Amino acid sequence: MLIDWFTVAAQALNFLILVWLMKRFLYKPVLNAIDAREKRISTELANADAKKAEAQKEHDEFQQKNAEFDQQRADLMSKATGEAQAERQRLLDEARKAADTASSKRREALKAEEQNLHQAISRRTQQEVFAIARKALTDLATVSLEERLGEVFTRRLREMDGKPKAALGDALKTSSDPGVVRSTFDLPADQRAAIQNALNETFSAEVRVRFETAPDLIGGIELTANGQKVAWSIGDYLASMENDVGELLKPAMSQ
Repeated sequence: MLIDWFTVAAQALNFLILVWLMKRFLYKPVLNAIDAREKRISTELANADAKKAEAQKEHDEFQQKNAEFDQQRADLMSKATGEAQAERQRLLDEARKAADTASSKRREALKAEEQNLHQAISRRTQQEVFAIARKALTDLATVSLEERLGEVFTRRLREMDGKPKAALGDALKTSSDPGVVRSTFDLPADQRAAIQNALNETFSAEVRVRFETAPDLIGGIELTANGQKVAWSIGDYLASMENDVGELLKPAMSQ
């Protein structure tokens, strides 16, 4: 069989041209497309890894911030609990102090009421005893109680001696103000004269005195001068009796 070299050469040339054409217009674009796709995929994978790393970083930061928030919340709760307990204790202390103050004021008020009642009873008792004594002395002795008290007082002045007499005498003589004779009632002129004479005789001098009434002085007369005093009153006896009665009533009141 004869070989047609021209045909062979032509076919070989055609094959080479076909290979060149395929490489130029088909194979190379395909390779370029594959390379481009590989690059795009690599870029996308790199971007995905970067986003994943960023997401992991944000996740870690979120976890850290969440842990810090939990710690801050726990600290705030602990601080709020401590402050609430301190405020509660402060309010309890204030309430206890207020209750103690109110209780103390109540006790003081009750004590004051008791004292006022005791004083009222004492004054009433003194007044009643004074009225009874006045009537009894008036009925039995046919003299007024005032006159009898004046007599007792002048006698006490005349009976003074020793240091009390000397102290009162010095006070009356050295004081720039006159002595003061106080009595529950307004002394009549004759009793004032009797007291004045008793003072002059007792201290051997012209003693200056002025006379005043003192309703709070229960049935008595007193003389004061420069801090010195001599007195006689039913109130003194009633006060002694009041103390004795108070001592007797203490056990009963304490029950």
